Amino acid sequence: MALTQTISMAFKAIAGNKGRSFLTMLGVIIGVVSVTVLVAIGQGATSSVTDSIASMGTNLLTVNIQTRRVGFGGMNRSNRSAGAKGTVILKLNDVLSLKENEYIQYVSPTVSGSLTVKAGSTNTNASVTGVLPDYASIVNVELASGRYIIDADVENRSAVCVIGQELAEDLYGNTNVVGNTLHVDGRRFRIVGVLDSESSELIMPFTLAQRMLESTSISTFYLSATESSTVGRAQAAVERFLYKKYKNDSTYSIMNQEQMLETVNEMTGTLSLMLGGIAGISLLVGGIGIMNIMLVSVTERTREIGIRKAIGAKRRNILLQFLIESVVISGLGGVLGLIAGYGLMQVLENVLGMAMSLSAGVAQLAMGFSMGVGVIFGLYPANKASKLKPIDALHYS
Repeated sequence: MALTQTISMAFKAIAGNKGRSFLTMLGVIIGVVSVTVLVAIGQGATSSVTDSIASMGTNLLTVNIQTRRVGFGGMNRSNRSAGAKGTVILKLNDVLSLKENEYIQYVSPTVSGSLTVKAGSTNTNASVTGVLPDYASIVNVELASGRYIIDADVENRSAVCVIGQELAEDLYGNTNVVGNTLHVDGRRFRIVGVLDSESSELIMPFTLAQRMLESTSISTFYLSATESSTVGRAQAAVERFLYKKYKNDSTYSIMNQEQMLETVNEMTGTLSLMLGGIAGISLLVGGIGIMNIMLVSVTERTREIGIRKAIGAKRRNILLQFLIESVVISGLGGVLGLIAGYGLMQVLENVLGMAMSLSAGVAQLAMGFSMGVGVIFGLYPANKASKLKPIDALHYS
């Protein structure tokens, strides 16, 4: 019965100072909103990146090469003819020879850079990527209209391109552009396809891109194993090929999809923790606000405490009353913060263009943290109130 009465008095005290109680909650509300929204942004970014990587399939291999210099004594005749600087150069035919391996299905080197693209009076800088036809199969490219790069385009260095929908909108105001022409660095190109994605990328035949971007060596190429079960064997074949070429396994790196996903998850997990930690500071500030207000409340209600003690209230009753007030304020702030955070996430979903959701784990963490803040920062004022002596409290004015 005494506990019920104590809880009732705590709620009456909060209701008696609605304005002050809400302003005290505001710090907790802002803290919970910050935690839920920032963690949701981190999780949304993680999900977006991992979905993008996973959509490429489980049999993808990515090879990156750091061009190195070697002494002339270690060079063969073909490398010497590549230039006097002694650079080991990976050629297109070298990469294509990997398709002879029984575990490798598709191969495509890539070369990329930024070039000026112009259509009519509109011009912009676009990300240009040179690829082989196999690239579409490796990364599961989908087209909204037209066709992709074909072998004849690569062999003839044909001035054709495939563009993203965003680039099409920027240049023409619509995406129905197959057959139109544009100029890339002053050279006339015909658009043969439009990607089924919001992209500002321009894709052209690899051989022509090498010439326009002045790239003589291959530093990145992609492969697709015949099946997900043969990825390990395909990777081993590529490692043998590259080691034979460079004689140094630190010159290149090979990454499969699982390794890429692990790396991305580690990075984005760290980002989510950092964002959550930054947001958690807001909750601590809100907790300090609760402590401050509760100390003021203890001072204002000193005579009340003295009267309660004089008529038989025990120390634990006073301690519990003020602690309940603190926890109720922080708990209500947490609930309101979750509601506000959910609403803000719906707005940011459209603005940022990524899926965001309030997971049960994040909601429980935010509520637990806010309630914990109420207990921790309310304990000192409650303890101070419970230690007041009845005589001193009754003489307080």
